[in-house]
Amino acid sequence: MGIHDRFRDDAAIAVDALAGFAAQSADRAGPVIRQPALGDLARTLELDRLIAEGGLTGERLRAFLADYLAASTRLHHPGYMAHQVAVPEPLSAVAALVDGFCNNAMAIYEMGPAAATVEFAVLAWMLRKIGWSATPADAPAAEADAAGGVLTHGGSLANLTALLAARGRAAPRAFEDGTPHDLVIVASPTAHYSVARAAGILGLGQTAVRPAPADAAGRLDPDRLADCLDRLRDDGLVPMAVVANACATALGLYDPLRSIAEICRARGVWLHVDGAHGASVLVSRRLRDRLDGIALADSVVWDAHKMLGSATLCAAVLVRDRADLDLAFRAEASYLFHDKDQPGVDFIHRTVECTKAAIGLKAFFALAAGGEAAVAATIERQTDLAAA
Repeated sequence: MGIHDRFRDDAAIAVDALAGFAAQSADRAGPVIRQPALGDLARTLELDRLIAEGGLTGERLRAFLADYLAASTRLHHPGYMAHQVAVPEPLSAVAALVDGFCNNAMAIYEMGPAAATVEFAVLAWMLRKIGWSATPADAPAAEADAAGGVLTHGGSLANLTALLAARGRAAPRAFEDGTPHDLVIVASPTAHYSVARAAGILGLGQTAVRPAPADAAGRLDPDRLADCLDRLRDDGLVPMAVVANACATALGLYDPLRSIAEICRARGVWLHVDGAHGASVLVSRRLRDRLDGIALADSVVWDAHKMLGSATLCAAVLVRDRADLDLAFRAEASYLFHDKDQPGVDFIHRTVECTKAAIGLKAFFALAAGGEAAVAATIERQTDLAAA
């Protein structure tokens, strides 16, 4: 049997197992989660033996998947209510199969023209939803002052990338010379922990994340933000960025973006909006006013694997001026970074990653399966259920 025949047969086994898993989960056949001891599960799955001997195909694959899925958390179960990871649109899961088999490391265009084109289109759609201009596909290098972005493997990496761009604006030599010790980040007290983690990675240290003033509910308070920024400057510190929530991970709070943006612009401070959870309401005409003023931000993070229904992981880093993202990374590798005439676009200049999966296909399939109206209806239903 050739490799192509084996792929066809084994893929059919996997699809059959997954379809049964989803149907059983929807019928409440079994609990949402089982957590056997790691050692016991490793023995049940025969991991060491399979690594040593091989043979994971055909009926042995079917048996393995039965044991594997029995110990997998059932997101398709009506009782699942944890961790804000979407039940994926089935077609988005198919995208993971297509990407895995093609294996195009598409950070440079020649390694995945189709994948890069899909990512470009998904990013352009997101940019337009925010209210920014996107470069046209027929002239991807045009309009130097247009917005831009890149897809990353998760919101934490997306927040790190956005804050790298903010650091580049505040300290243009930081990538070469190191992070100045006077930079600070002002973040909503309900900001995701990845903001503090990013500060540590960037060399600022987690203590450089200063809590922004908040109201009684926990929303960032713009009436006191100006004084907070002015006091930091009086103390000899440089506010590198203000991080606002749209919405907060734990509480679902949307910070008042327009008022915050006006204060940041008046003081020349980068405004980053962590919209990992809530940016998807931009698709809904009824709900999008919760993000009033988002177009005034300098950067936005938007997770497609949450409210958009994409399979994990797929998070967008979006910037109002694409030059900020292009200048955030400076590296030399003549086999990758060089001037060249090409029909497409390289994303490698905008991301921490060099090898990059075709994650845009997951988001595109999630959107294209039903179109914007279906996505908006799902977002509105989930929001209404949460508010009930």
